Amino acid sequence: MKTTVIGLLGTTLDSGFAEKRWERWRPTVGMFMHQDLLIHRMELIIPSDSRRLASTVAMDIQSVSPETTVNIHPIDFADPWDFEEVYAGLADFCARYPFDQEKEEYLVHITTGTHVAQICLFLLTESRRLPGKLIQTGPDRRDPADPAGVYSIIDLDLSKYDRLAARFAQEASDDVSYLKSGIETKNVEFNQLIERIENVAVNTKDPILLTGPTGAGKSRLARRIFDLKKARRQMTGRFVEVNCATIRGEQAMSALFGHSKGAFTGAVTDRDGLLKAAHGGLLFLDEVAELGADEQAMLLRAVEERTFLPLGSDRESASDFQLICGANRDLRHEAASGRFRADLLARIDLWVFRLPGLAQRREDIEPNVRYELDRFAERTGTRVTFNKEAWRLFMEFALSALAPWTANFRDLAGAVTRMATLAPGGRITADGARMEVERLMEQWQGSGGQGGHVERLLGIGAGELDLFDRAQLETALAVCAESGSISEAGRRLFNVSREKKKAANDADRLIKYLKRFGLSWRRINDELGREGGRQ
Repeated sequence: MKTTVIGLLGTTLDSGFAEKRWERWRPTVGMFMHQDLLIHRMELIIPSDSRRLASTVAMDIQSVSPETTVNIHPIDFADPWDFEEVYAGLADFCARYPFDQEKEEYLVHITTGTHVAQICLFLLTESRRLPGKLIQTGPDRRDPADPAGVYSIIDLDLSKYDRLAARFAQEASDDVSYLKSGIETKNVEFNQLIERIENVAVNTKDPILLTGPTGAGKSRLARRIFDLKKARRQMTGRFVEVNCATIRGEQAMSALFGHSKGAFTGAVTDRDGLLKAAHGGLLFLDEVAELGADEQAMLLRAVEERTFLPLGSDRESASDFQLICGANRDLRHEAASGRFRADLLARIDLWVFRLPGLAQRREDIEPNVRYELDRFAERTGTRVTFNKEAWRLFMEFALSALAPWTANFRDLAGAVTRMATLAPGGRITADGARMEVERLMEQWQGSGGQGGHVERLLGIGAGELDLFDRAQLETALAVCAESGSISEAGRRLFNVSREKKKAANDADRLIKYLKRFGLSWRRINDELGREGGRQ
C-alpha cells in the first residue's frame, strides 16, 4: 500500500533558498529524510504567492526522496486566521480529492501552517473527511543540527491504543456502576439494560422513556442519569422531577409551563414553571400518562421547538432541557385508546427502557438489602447487621414465591428500614426478621398482592388453597398480567430451571401449571390483561 502525505507549506519554517537551508530542520523536507518512512506522494497546499518557495521545497523533497511525487495545490485565504474561511477551504479540498483507501494510506501533516489551519486539519481528520492518521514533525532535541528531525504518527482511532482503550472501558464500567448506585447486581438482563442506558445517556439529549412497575426505580435512575451527565459537564442546569399524577387542570398547566399575573383566580404574580426551571438541565416527568390532553399538546411543542406559552400569556417562553419520562402503563395501549397523544408518544419513545420489577430480579435482592443497610447507616449514623439465622430466614422468604414484592424496591426498602430501626444493639435477630416476614405477608394479602388476582379469577375457590399454593399462584398470575405472551410469562417464571433443560418449553409448563387451577391463558389475558397494560 502506498503512502500519501497531505500538508501545508510552512512559509516560515520551510523557507530558504541558499545552501545553508540544508543546515537546519525544515518540517516538510525533513519528513522525507527518514529511512523508515517511505512516502510515495506529497499533496502540498500552498498560498498562490508562495509558488517559488513551493518549487524549491518540491525540488528538495525529490532530491532526498526520488521515489516521491509532489503535487502543488494553491489555495488562498483572505484571512488565514479566520476559522470559518480556512475550514471551508480545506473541507472543499477534501471533497474534491480522489481518496482511494484500498490502495493508499494517508498521513496529514499538522506541523506547518497557522494554528487555525492546524486545528482545521485535525478536525477534518477526526471527522474522517481526511481519512488518515496525523503525522507530527519536529527538530531533534538531542541533535538540533540534524535536518531530518523527528516524527510521530498519531491514529485518532483511540480504541487502538491499549492503555486508552482500557481507560475508556474503566470509565464506562464506572458509569454503569454509578447508574446502579454502586450495587453489584447479578441479574444478567438488568446489567445489560443498564449498560445500554449508560451508552445512550452520555451520547444523546433526545428524550428517554423509562417504563416498568411502580417502585422499580425509574425516579432514582433518572436522577443518576442527570448526575452522570452533570459530572461529564454535559449539563449546566438542575434536575427537576414532577409526578404528573399529583397535578390536574390549571394547576398542571401552571406548574409545568408557568402563568402570567391574573391568568386565573389566585395568580397574583408571574410564575416561570418547571419547564423553565429545567433549562440547561433534565426534566423528569414521572407517570407521564396522567397528563391531560392540553398538557400533552403543550409538552409536545416544548420538546420539538423548545418554546411554550405560559398560561394566560401572549409571550412565548423558551427552555432547552433533556426530557426523561416515566410510565407504569403501556403508552402504546393508552395512545390506541385515545388517552395519550400518538404524536407525543412518537416523540418520546425514541429510547425506551423497561425496568423489571424486583420479583423478576430476585438474585439482586441480596445486594440491594446490603445497599439499604448502608443507606440506613448514612441517615442515622448507626450501622446495623443481620445475625446468621435472621439473614437465612429473611432471604429464604425474600427469594421465594411467597414474596411477590408488589411495590418492588419500596417494599424492600421499607422492610429493611423497619428491621434496622427495631434491631436491638444494632443486630437484626431471627425474631425481628420473622416479625417483618409476617408483616409483609399480611400487607400483600390485604392489598391484593397475594390475594387480588387469585380471588378475582377463582372467587370463593381461593379460600380452599393453602397459603403456599395461593402465594405461588398469585406470583404466576402477576407475571402473566405483565407479560405480552404466554411464552414471555413462561420465560420469566422459569428463568432459572429453563437453563438446565436441553429444550425448554416454558409455555407448555405454564399451561399445565395453570390447568391445575382450572385457568387458561385466554381467561387470564381477558380478565387481567388491561390491568397489566397489554392491548
